[in-house]
Amino acid sequence: MTPRSRAEIPTARRIVVKVGSSSISGENADQIAPLVDALATAHARGAEVVLVSSGAIATAIPFLSLGGRPTDLATQQAAAAVGQNVLMWRYQTSLDRYGVLAGQVLLTAGDLEHETPRLNAQRAMDRLLALRILPIVNENDTVATHEIRFGDNDRLAALVAELIGADLLVLLSDVDAMYTRPPHLEGAERIAHVPYGDELAGVEIGSVGRAGVGTGGAETKVSAARIAAEAGTAVLITATTLVDDALAGREVGTWFEPAP
Repeated sequence: MTPRSRAEIPTARRIVVKVGSSSISGENADQIAPLVDALATAHARGAEVVLVSSGAIATAIPFLSLGGRPTDLATQQAAAAVGQNVLMWRYQTSLDRYGVLAGQVLLTAGDLEHETPRLNAQRAMDRLLALRILPIVNENDTVATHEIRFGDNDRLAALVAELIGADLLVLLSDVDAMYTRPPHLEGAERIAHVPYGDELAGVEIGSVGRAGVGTGGAETKVSAARIAAEAGTAVLITATTLVDDALAGREVGTWFEPAP
């Protein structure tokens, strides 16, 4: 069932969780274990869980001795190929503690825009979930070009939630919630609840996240939340460090009401 409030989150049947590059790469790579703890807890209570994870390119940076995120497409594609391998190994190693098997799903924008590949992706995801596999989804950066990219994984997560009819989408970042203005500015106040259709008038939506690593920010999360909410999926935006509280239905983050 689609939760109508945070307290109903533990009843969600299908859950999509999205985590950004800055939360699980570099000095924050150790956040993978507590993230997996929270996902495994939801999985153990019977929920079907999908993780949309950025971080392939960021994970590859030290292995390829790059000074930062590459700017040319060919190096980005090569880094994605290396980083995706390492990232999946890290996730599976952590999931092994719970006896949960991960399945890798790499998508391009075209896969979800055209009927045949979209149906193929939907069928594959449904079957993985029926087999109690935890799909880990990322954009297929090794073959994607600038012209056909999703733009950011927040949007990808919203489209995946729509694809599989998810009850709940949790968008994780470095910030604990949405605020009325960038949270480092004086006077910023947490937005606890966004009614369906609320345009957030007067709210200053700025970028969040570790500069130079990820591609998303507060603006992309609000846009993704609206896509998912319009499709009938409840959305919670909060920090990666609060994912356990989020999936337990505690009073954290910013709640976006789904369409009636």
